[in-house]
Amino acid sequence: MNWDQIAGRWKQVKGNVKSEWGRLTDDDVDQVDGQQDKLIGRVQERYGVEREEAERQVSNWFSRL
Repeated sequence: MNWDQIAGRWKQVKGNVKSEWGRLTDDDVDQVDGQQDKLIGRVQERYGVEREEAERQVSNWFSRL
């Protein structure tokens, strides 16, 4: 699966994102709308981590899909 496919199936993937990052609000997840960079930014913001850590988390999550 690639990020274009994630974007196309975002409504199906949203629950998985909420399970992984419980601090993300429904609005956060809706605004991400399947875009990798936006998801990284939201994770970084809500969890107070460096960008590299947020990228690592998103990458790990993506590899498990």
